[in-house]
Amino acid sequence: MVGAKIMIARDAPSKKLFDGNQINRMVSRIAHEILERNLEVENMVLAGLHTRGVPLAKRLAQSIKQFESKAPEVAFLDISMYRDDFDDESKSYAKPTLIPVTINNAVVILVDDVLYTGRSIRAAMDALTDFGRPKAIQLAVLVDRGHREIPIRPDYVGKNIPTGRKEKIRVKLLEIDGEDEILLTTNINSNGSVHG
Repeated sequence: MVGAKIMIARDAPSKKLFDGNQINRMVSRIAHEILERNLEVENMVLAGLHTRGVPLAKRLAQSIKQFESKAPEVAFLDISMYRDDFDDESKSYAKPTLIPVTINNAVVILVDDVLYTGRSIRAAMDALTDFGRPKAIQLAVLVDRGHREIPIRPDYVGKNIPTGRKEKIRVKLLEIDGEDEILLTTNINSNGSVHG
């Protein structure tokens, strides 16, 4: 169309909200809260959602081991086939699911970096039922940014960070990104206006 402007979305410069030391404190606090609620680790499985939920689950297990001298089992969960927005393109991003023990009658704690609409967690619960019937499913997230579309609430939260829908929370972890930090970015158009 002649004279039409093409708007290109890009991310504004990121604002660092939390550094590695603060993330470590969040993980340690979540580990304490998990132990206070569940008392024992023998029947506990930490199920990390790919991608950043997996290293977070491993960190939580190690933190729990420091307090209890025994670490809970860690599982890796790929939810791409269970998402309600699944398409053929998603298949190429599928990662392995590894559940090393039975989850029947176990307390399974789903672990993810950011909780947003709740759709990923719904997909994770659907995925779990293919592997057994847990005694209970709990949820631990590093960041809860709000804007739920499904009635899901975390049991353990590192930090509640209220955001606008045009803002994004990006969690970077050493195991994947080479550093630990939590960033806030906003989508803006090439003319500097906020992108919807």
